[in-house]
Amino acid sequence: MSEYVRSRIRSVRSVRSVRTPKTVRKAAPRATAVAAVLATLATLGAAFGGTADAVASGPRPAADVYVAPNGDDRAPGTRTAPVRTPERARDLVRKRVPHQSGDLTVHLAPGTYRLSRPLVLDSRDSGGNGHRVIWQGGEGTVFSGGRAVRGWRPVKGGAGLWSAPAPAGLDNTRQLYVDGVRAQRARGPIPVNLTATATGYTASADTLARWRNPSDIEFVYPSGEALWNIQQYGLGPWTEPRCPIGSTTGTTVTMAQPCWDNSTRRVEFPDIPGRSINMVGPAKLTNGALPGYVENAFEVLDQPGEWYLDRHTRTVYYRPRSGENPRTADVEAPVLEKLVDGRGTGRAPLHDIALRGIEFSYATWLTPSSPEGFSEVQAGYTVTGPEGWKTQGLCEYTPGGTCPYASWTKMPGNVAISHGRDIEFSDDAFTHLGAAGLELGTGTKNATVRGNVFTDISGNGMEIGGVDAPQPGSDADLTREVSVTNNHLYALPREYHGGVAILNGYTRDNTIAHNQIDHVAYSAISMGWGGWPDKIGKPATANVSRDNKVADNLIFDYMQALDDGAGVYTQGLTGSSLDNGEKITGNVIHDGWGLGRTVYTDNGCTYVTVQGNVLYGAQANVLSAHVDYRDDLGNNDPTRIVGNYWEQGDPDGNDKGVVTSGNHILADPSEAPADIVAAAGLEPRYRGLLGRTFAADSVPEAPTRVGDFAADGSAYVTWNPSYVEGGDPVTSYTVTASGGSRSVSTTIPAADFKRTAYAVVRGLDNGTPYTVTVTARNKAGVSEVSLPAAPVTPTAGGPGALPGAPTGVKANADATAATLSWTPPKTTGDTPVTGYRITVSDGRTVTVTGRDVLVSQPRAKGMLRVIGKLRPATAYTFSVAALTATGTGPSADVSVTTSNR
Repeated sequence: MSEYVRSRIRSVRSVRSVRTPKTVRKAAPRATAVAAVLATLATLGAAFGGTADAVASGPRPAADVYVAPNGDDRAPGTRTAPVRTPERARDLVRKRVPHQSGDLTVHLAPGTYRLSRPLVLDSRDSGGNGHRVIWQGGEGTVFSGGRAVRGWRPVKGGAGLWSAPAPAGLDNTRQLYVDGVRAQRARGPIPVNLTATATGYTASADTLARWRNPSDIEFVYPSGEALWNIQQYGLGPWTEPRCPIGSTTGTTVTMAQPCWDNSTRRVEFPDIPGRSINMVGPAKLTNGALPGYVENAFEVLDQPGEWYLDRHTRTVYYRPRSGENPRTADVEAPVLEKLVDGRGTGRAPLHDIALRGIEFSYATWLTPSSPEGFSEVQAGYTVTGPEGWKTQGLCEYTPGGTCPYASWTKMPGNVAISHGRDIEFSDDAFTHLGAAGLELGTGTKNATVRGNVFTDISGNGMEIGGVDAPQPGSDADLTREVSVTNNHLYALPREYHGGVAILNGYTRDNTIAHNQIDHVAYSAISMGWGGWPDKIGKPATANVSRDNKVADNLIFDYMQALDDGAGVYTQGLTGSSLDNGEKITGNVIHDGWGLGRTVYTDNGCTYVTVQGNVLYGAQANVLSAHVDYRDDLGNNDPTRIVGNYWEQGDPDGNDKGVVTSGNHILADPSEAPADIVAAAGLEPRYRGLLGRTFAADSVPEAPTRVGDFAADGSAYVTWNPSYVEGGDPVTSYTVTASGGSRSVSTTIPAADFKRTAYAVVRGLDNGTPYTVTVTARNKAGVSEVSLPAAPVTPTAGGPGALPGAPTGVKANADATAATLSWTPPKTTGDTPVTGYRITVSDGRTVTVTGRDVLVSQPRAKGMLRVIGKLRPATAYTFSVAALTATGTGPSADVSVTTSNR
């Protein structure tokens, strides 16, 4: 019997039994106590795969370490006497590694491990003698940085509002979860008119100054393409900056610094007016630097599912959703900003570590709540520090600029590894997180990320490497040989909508393959960096990237919130030749919502091969032609686009180095090669990941960016869909127009909305202003109500002005299909374009609708559609006309002859 067991028995012997009958009081305590201890130890042994007999006979000494939520950190960490905390287990591992003769396993029993601080790992926690240290969890093993919020009571006079005291240690957080479902931090429309000033705003009334805790209020600047009456507030359609208020006095709103300057100011080239020296996005916040909505204010806590933390009174407020009972629900507030912090160094790396079967949950990130705010540039990178806007990452382009170019501040990971070698994350879950999920930072080598789920994460799903050292001073700083395979990433980012599922910086020999990425707010995979100098005729930043592969992934329903991205977005130099440049092969990418591409080779993108992919359902498939400014020859960046099945339909040719060859027009997804489709996404043994859940089923997230315009007795309404569906698909949307003394609603099936991208509310009163909102429904119920669109007023109209004819109509055909391309009419008449009508000379009429129709028109972006079921070697004429609420405009014609088979 171990000394730990003997000590537990001695402690039980000392406890007086006050309820045992006098006749057995002398004999019973010892037997009962011993039996109780042995029963407890037997239970713990069973949790680790042991048996009661094994426990009773006592454990044999072993190198492995055992941990259980009800263990004791004074215990030796054996199967029958586990420790309680991962931190104590780490300390035991440090003592045993020098004597390691095989893999050393830390066995984590099922249950929640509430971390009081991050689990810090360094070189002392590495494997030894050629063996690994394996942290092995299982079903229900959770590393949590949260604190349970208890003691809920209805707020008197609060009409459905509940409150609870903030638990010990909760000073601030940006997230709250109820039974694993993320609640919405209180948000609402700006209650006053704002006029931008040098330091913030002048308000039309002192409303904000009279609100509770005005310095906790946050202004949000949502972007995306401007559309109908939807404004674009951010620093480019791919961003969503956030800035806290610094102070309010009367009608003067002073924004927090440095967030305000870093989000509204840019250094411009003196000889290129309007071109910022950072070369990314506009020179300042568009729309007069006005915010889109307000968040984290008690006064807008008005919908079920919303919450607010009053940091001054240490009170948490929540409005329960239908069916929720805060008294019995598991309400979690994240406190820690890191759960696991791997701190290797170049000279002393963390190595030979595996973390398996662990759910990493309930961590936050508080920098956006500080005066730094969230001044986003792209993909979660931000401008930070005093006067960061005029120095950070601007390098040789401005006096005092820091190098290298574009080395802005990366969003941190709630699980992070720096200088890690031979690292493995498998069968894990990264969920309910407030920053990026997993960060494999500088110097990570030979890492494996396999069979994991990433969901419900505020920012980037995972990050590989960085962009602060394009030319590492030593091999130790190089990030390379990272394998990311067979993971499911979905329903993210939840808070910083410009984030991506997988972010890869300057790296080598990485493979991103067989992942499924779906229902994401912006781009799915973002590769490379530093290509923007081509905007001023300069070459992309030289970097170490080469031999990176993006292969056999299944990507769909991406760019659900923002625009100007892609299923695979890649940028900058990717190698030194087409042989070692980036390879994008065998992927199936379809159904992007926003304006963008399936594969986007952006500024300075050199030596990329796009081959053997299936690409459809986007405004364009592959953007490739950029001038190669590494010399003065006038060529384009070398690119190969070969053997894809796509809708773009570009003919074979060589456009100054952009080689297009052997691609096939895809008229219908069912015509894609079965072998490519079958191989894309999770391999068979990993498809069970699609059924893993980490929260109770819930209603969808509310639709966003609602926009509308008025017509005769009606309103046309569009919005961004609910990409966070709550466990069941969205089945329908309901649009409500409220004006005068009545409201009018219409419901559209989700499948119809995906096809048309708008709904029409009819039966409205002309001359009456209407405010429009949208809700989403799934099996669990109805979402929160969206933020409203700007009011519109229907008016009686006569025939009205019709749109002009589409421009630049072209056609390219193979034997059985033709790709038509065009740009919107130069004039749209009295109402915006909502679709196009294509008339085929064989008698068919095809109506073209969709989100790309709507977002293409304000910036005159190109459209394309495929017409299939054509006969070989036959001449066809296609007539394309624009459709509006007013009527059908004149057509533009194009003719083409299909090829022989």
